[in-house]
Amino acid sequence: MAHDLQRLAEEHAANPTPENREAVVIAAVPLVRSLVGRISVPDHMLATREDLENVGLLGLLQALDNYDPERGTPFVSFAYGRIRGALVDYLRSIDVLPRERRRRLAEAQRAVETLRQMLGAEPDDQDVADYLGLSIAEYHKLLTDAQRRFALSLHDTTGSDGDQAVLDTIPNDEALQAFEQVDRESLQDYLATLIQELTEREQNILALYYYENLTLREIAQLLGLTEARISQILGKILVTLRGRLTSTRSFAA
Repeated sequence: MAHDLQRLAEEHAANPTPENREAVVIAAVPLVRSLVGRISVPDHMLATREDLENVGLLGLLQALDNYDPERGTPFVSFAYGRIRGALVDYLRSIDVLPRERRRRLAEAQRAVETLRQMLGAEPDDQDVADYLGLSIAEYHKLLTDAQRRFALSLHDTTGSDGDQAVLDTIPNDEALQAFEQVDRESLQDYLATLIQELTEREQNILALYYYENLTLREIAQLLGLTEARISQILGKILVTLRGRLTSTRSFAA
């Protein structure tokens, strides 16, 4: 697919006719659907899969209009960023997660870290639910919210002002200084260590979602679980990892 899409994108760049534009769009539909499929669709009247696919296609068209093959960037990579960015902007615009739910997610993140220190081991779902005063069903709903919120985590904001995206903290190769490279590699090594502390099933799900690019439904079918349960497990993983990273950065500061 990537090879055909590259050829079609180059043909459009050389001769931007409606026919060539349509050919690119048709060929790129699987890419858009794959990205949308990796999002646990929010419970919102404006966030059906059809809505999100339409938003993704708009991002694709923006990518197509701005693509320059002479820069050497593969069209799939270029389009991926634009589609992903369009989805993030749209989900933010409809306020996917109310302020109260975001507050509860932050509480869950702190609770996991607190319980880990108290217990000397990774707390299970029931431990965290009890600590937060929630039923296990309510906590699982919160984990699903976490997966939805962090699914596009590279674009999530960080810092006290929430004005800098995680993606923005990844240095540009041309401007990279030696100490920044060391810091980045150190963070990557630490994150890899944290991932190794996850259970085998959690590591498998993380790999299937982020490295194999499988959708929640595909992972659920492969592991014999429900899509909702996969979303909950991913939410738990992300809450855990973000909590550990936040705690480490706070300590270092």
